[in-house]
Amino acid sequence: MAEDLPNDDDLRIPPSFFDYVEPRDRTPADLGEPIPVQVEGVFSLRSANGVGHLVLLTDGSQKLSISIGNFEALSIDQALQGVHPDRPITHDLVKTLIERLGGEVTRVVIDDIWNGIYYAKIFIAGMHEEMEIDARPSDAIAIAVRFKAPILVRQGVFEEADEIE
Repeated sequence: MAEDLPNDDDLRIPPSFFDYVEPRDRTPADLGEPIPVQVEGVFSLRSANGVGHLVLLTDGSQKLSISIGNFEALSIDQALQGVHPDRPITHDLVKTLIERLGGEVTRVVIDDIWNGIYYAKIFIAGMHEEMEIDARPSDAIAIAVRFKAPILVRQGVFEEADEIE
């Protein structure tokens, strides 16, 4: 049992999304072509541990549910419903920043799943180039919905998620 716990050195290594850190023993697999999906909805699930939230994505035949936090669930749901709060929440702020800097979100791709954790990229077209930004899928979806940008999921992510469930 003790051998399953990380050693002190592992706890000092930040996650791989920091530019200055080499990824740990993991090269993302080629998970196939990205498939366009729609947000079917945001759902709350009650259990003995409290309330959990998930966003359900579908391409019409395949479905992918991703657990998300309360704030992200509210943010995605508000954007889907066209609700605009009196003051901008974080995802509205991000949208305004991107637009004011001359950018536009062209697409979001949920491109990997590893140890039950989903990974996503936000693609932003700027003045001279397209940038790829690493993001949590929940944040990427909340931003994509605000930009009415396509959301895509790599085929292999659907397949790997089916194996987990």
